Amino acid sequence: MEKSKLQLFAEAIQGKKIVYLYRVKEDAATANAEGIAFTTENGRTKSKDADSTATKDGSIRTPGVAEVEITATSILSKGDTMIDKLESALDGDKVIEIWEVNLEEEGTSDNADKYKAKYFQGYLTEMEITSNAEDFVEVSLTFGINGNGVDGYATVSEEQQEIASYVFADTQKTGA
Repeated sequence: MEKSKLQLFAEAIQGKKIVYLYRVKEDAATANAEGIAFTTENGRTKSKDADSTATKDGSIRTPGVAEVEITATSILSKGDTMIDKLESALDGDKVIEIWEVNLEEEGTSDNADKYKAKYFQGYLTEMEITSNAEDFVEVSLTFGINGNGVDGYATVSEEQQEIASYVFADTQKTGA
């Protein structure tokens, strides 16, 4: 049975269900990947230049190498250490690992407790911190990616999922 356009829209993925997690690669043995607090927007762009060669029969296009960029924009959170880690990685030319995780697509039985993801490595190539008198401080990041990324499944903890939504909390005291 064919689905109507309205049914297809009902299955559309909300932007907040695609989360990005980051880690400085040299910290892989000691730290989990983290999200950036108060992210307002993420993006991934894949582009490829092509050269044209004129021939008697018309032009021939020769595709170049694909380039991938990932962007993130967030409101700066007081005490956010991830922004500091990323800025240090920018200053030190350190490789950053990035996971683009789709929380709407859970793994199969082979990948239980995991979500469909794309894994990247690259460098933070641009960081802009904007602060004006009327709004919150905004941080914009651009990552230049090595290669094209790899598909797989990523483990996402409850804490990491809080990036996308609230996690249920019980009514009992938490033992602060």
